[in-house]
Amino acid sequence: MRKFETLIVETSDNHVGILTLNRPESLNTFNSQMAAELDQALGELDADPKVRVILLKGAGRAFCAGIDVNELAGKTAIEYREWIGKMERPLVHISKLKTPVIGQLNGFAAANGMGLIAACDLVIAADTSRMGLTAINVGLNCVGPVIPVARCVGRKKALELLLYGDLIKAPEALALGLINKIVPKDELESQALAWAEGLAQKSPIAVQIAKTAFYASEDMNYTAQFDYMNEAFARLCTTADAKEGVTAFFEKRNPVWQEK
Repeated sequence: MRKFETLIVETSDNHVGILTLNRPESLNTFNSQMAAELDQALGELDADPKVRVILLKGAGRAFCAGIDVNELAGKTAIEYREWIGKMERPLVHISKLKTPVIGQLNGFAAANGMGLIAACDLVIAADTSRMGLTAINVGLNCVGPVIPVARCVGRKKALELLLYGDLIKAPEALALGLINKIVPKDELESQALAWAEGLAQKSPIAVQIAKTAFYASEDMNYTAQFDYMNEAFARLCTTADAKEGVTAFFEKRNPVWQEK
């Protein structure tokens, strides 16, 4: 994997790819370069056979404060459309990866940063963290980032967050389904890595099929969704990992999974 200017990419010995947004002096705001690099790094980690889980975090005191407003001025409507699409591409890309992405939320996530957290498959957050769709407060809006947020919280709360732009604290984010767990701030690094490594111990193919089938079937009608999921389960049952998992269960030993 090539080196990036706005990101730090590392891989652990326990099958976790660690992706750090590295513009701390700008609170990890998205500029065009970071958006493009993040999109590329996600794809490269997803293709790495040694990586079973991606851990996404931000350097410094914030996860991501949204989009860098220094890039805002002087565009035509067509140019704005292309520009905002690039900023949001990583949010869409996460749902298309076969590898699960865990967001590690330190400090705060605002606007496109909140959208990025909501787009992650799972999120672990510091007890001091906050998030919000804050663009309305400067005369803009977060109509892109609200899409993954609404998938987590539902229509009424999503509209409230979109229209008022308030920052919400970690306990409310947990209650709304925006994050999965809260840990003390000084334990975030260690607990996030341990949580990611725990997921990486599962069968890679089982995890991949579970994630991809979940997103592919999400907008289907009820009966079609069952049909699709059953096909995915049938495919999984034919794999070496499925046979190994059941055999290991009966033999009372730890399974040995194949590389993804």
